Amino acid sequence: MATEKSAAAAARFVRDAAAAVRPGHIAGPRDPGDAWVEGEAGKFWGRFGSAGLLVFDAGRGVLLQHRALWSHHGGTWGLPGGALHEGEDAVTGALREAREEAGVPGEILELLFTSVFDVGYWSYTTVAVQAVSPFEPTISDPESLALEWVAVDGVARLALHPGFEKAWPGLRRRLPD
Repeated sequence: MATEKSAAAAARFVRDAAAAVRPGHIAGPRDPGDAWVEGEAGKFWGRFGSAGLLVFDAGRGVLLQHRALWSHHGGTWGLPGGALHEGEDAVTGALREAREEAGVPGEILELLFTSVFDVGYWSYTTVAVQAVSPFEPTISDPESLALEWVAVDGVARLALHPGFEKAWPGLRRRLPD
């Protein structure tokens, strides 16, 4: 019991710190894909595009990330994901980002579909997967306030990242019943 309380307190500390403080120095070299691109359709993160992982679990719903307040559209709910590395395909990038941000184990996922939003000079790929075994996500970097399984019918009731909010109705229709 004491261990559970300590773990819960530690998780709250990490979550609260991530909400209030933008991380300082990033350990190791920064990937060249970690940059903004701008054009006539706006400003987007990911020099080589970006991707996010929509994890569906038939019993629990979809895995959502509550974004740290310092992040772009902070305080909203969206998918674990981020900038692609040079030469990295969207599925590989989405799996990597979800593992880095949420501890999502790629070996228990089955690909359902991909959906691409493309403005010409930048694209975002939603990679939808189904978890074939249950797992508990873990906050593993300062980009998340929380990670939660949300019932499919409850997703639209949350304050969603604007891009995810626009895409959700179409993504929802493509998920298994």
